[in-house]
Amino acid sequence: MRKFLMCVLVAAAGSASAQQAADAIAPEAASRGAFQGMSPAVGAAFAAKDAGKPVEAQNWMVAAANPLAVQAGADVLAAGGTAADALVAVQVMLGLVEPQSSGLGGGAFLVWYDAESGEITTIDGRETAPLAVTPTLFQDAAGEPLKFFDAVVGGRSVGTPGTPALLAEIHKRWGRADWASLLAPAIARAEAGFAVSPRLAQLVAGDAERLAQSDITAAYFMPDGAPVEAGEILVNQPYAETLKMLGEEGVGAFYAGDLAKSIVATVQGAKGNPGVLSEVDLAIYRVKERAAVCAPYRAHEVCGMGPPSSGALAIGQMLGMLEGYDLSAGPQDITVRRLMGDAARLAFADRGRYVADSDYVPVPVAGMIDPAYLTERGALLSGDDALPEVAPGTPAFDHALLWADDAAIELPSTSHISIVDGAGNVASMTTTIENGFGSRLMVGGFLLNNELTDFSFRSHQEGVPVANRVEPGKRPRSSMAPTIVLKDGAPVLAAGSPGGSRIIGYTTQAIIAVIDWGMDVQQAVGVPHAVNRFGTYDLEEGTDAATLAEGLGEIGYETGVRALTSGLHLIAIGDTLQGGADPRREGIALGD
Repeated sequence: MRKFLMCVLVAAAGSASAQQAADAIAPEAASRGAFQGMSPAVGAAFAAKDAGKPVEAQNWMVAAANPLAVQAGADVLAAGGTAADALVAVQVMLGLVEPQSSGLGGGAFLVWYDAESGEITTIDGRETAPLAVTPTLFQDAAGEPLKFFDAVVGGRSVGTPGTPALLAEIHKRWGRADWASLLAPAIARAEAGFAVSPRLAQLVAGDAERLAQSDITAAYFMPDGAPVEAGEILVNQPYAETLKMLGEEGVGAFYAGDLAKSIVATVQGAKGNPGVLSEVDLAIYRVKERAAVCAPYRAHEVCGMGPPSSGALAIGQMLGMLEGYDLSAGPQDITVRRLMGDAARLAFADRGRYVADSDYVPVPVAGMIDPAYLTERGALLSGDDALPEVAPGTPAFDHALLWADDAAIELPSTSHISIVDGAGNVASMTTTIENGFGSRLMVGGFLLNNELTDFSFRSHQEGVPVANRVEPGKRPRSSMAPTIVLKDGAPVLAAGSPGGSRIIGYTTQAIIAVIDWGMDVQQAVGVPHAVNRFGTYDLEEGTDAATLAEGLGEIGYETGVRALTSGLHLIAIGDTLQGGADPRREGIALGD
């Protein structure tokens, strides 16, 4: 059993990025061995997933990225806890067993449906830029943007974490279980150890060179100088101690005191690439309740997180443009894919120009999802060929503004959790530390984010400011798209996915699969991906989507066949609950 020792074990193994390793991972059947000995319900959930069938339940349901985390949430729900209680248990377990994707060192967005009031609430737990940042944070001495990973690895990219504050807020509002009890399963697992999954092992091996740049991070993920292997038992005592402290003292202990000092020291002392995060940044952090963004689609209302997320706006725009077209021919129809692809391109053009933290930049939210505007934009899709070029539209502002287009890089990682509790409350939360393994800095048993690299590396283009430029205290734009779909005012679907800026395409396709293609949620998460953002049509390798390349090429698209590793977790809500977990990853759905 390898322990997390606070010692120096520097290793360098391999040069492929974490994303390249992730792209090489096949569907997660190989992960079963990492979860042997769990409940029969977990085995049944894997069997349903392998058979392409949803998990069905009457009372409650949880779907998330790792069976250990799903089981922790299911235990809370089975004991009468709320979806908010279960979210806490799921997230702190994910931070242990899927540390490359989310955790205490990152941020999250929550969309919540309250069964008693019938209202949708969205909570912004996004990271913030330190007060000491400058417009040239991600530029070299000549004013040119840094290479992405030169900016990512180290302290420069670390924003003030929001996830702990978000968990405390949702527990205060909607939880009823004892706070410390919700952390206990992750504490026990951290002390006893967990079996490293094949996915985590491959990701560590693929990113070993970057992980080795921090002594503490290398000591955890590469003890004895070699990357951890699948099935190995990994213990994380520092994480257990952090959770014990948060259980006893509350999350205030994260944002002030010894842990806060350690976070700041780690960021400011990062070798070769220090950051400017301070104790003041931690002390002043607050989550924010935002107005939900809801857009109509075929007698449904699709609700999600507004700015600083671009997710709900882009999804709402795509669906609004597609409203006037028949998509029933399904995912292998070239016309359907042309419509979806160009709707995405138009939405991404608006996203790149207009969307940023609305506390800093006026964002034309109402104008961007105005039905008249989307009908006008949708009319551009009426031809037979791919649009030769796209440009941002001119949605109605309450006053005129001119912004330059943004080209911020947002690489895949992240995790998504969907939960419905026994009272009918619905939670859809997407959570992240940004790129796989974040900044590669570790403190208190968890990884710190690299979320600041979601800002534009350029502050201006040809003298015109970029809306998503870095500024003190600002929250970087995100593509995370936790979603709740309503019909006649009642929730019918909770959805979301990891995947960087492809999150928008993954989640939109899942919604269309359920509403237009009549699929159940497990079928919907398994549909081969065809994703367009900026012109090139990405087609999922090894699937039927790859066969679309010739037809899409004939109508004017450039295509690329590649791995598209979504992590969709859906729950359909009706007379029964149906849960679906993405076959590309190791997550499951459990219910009762």
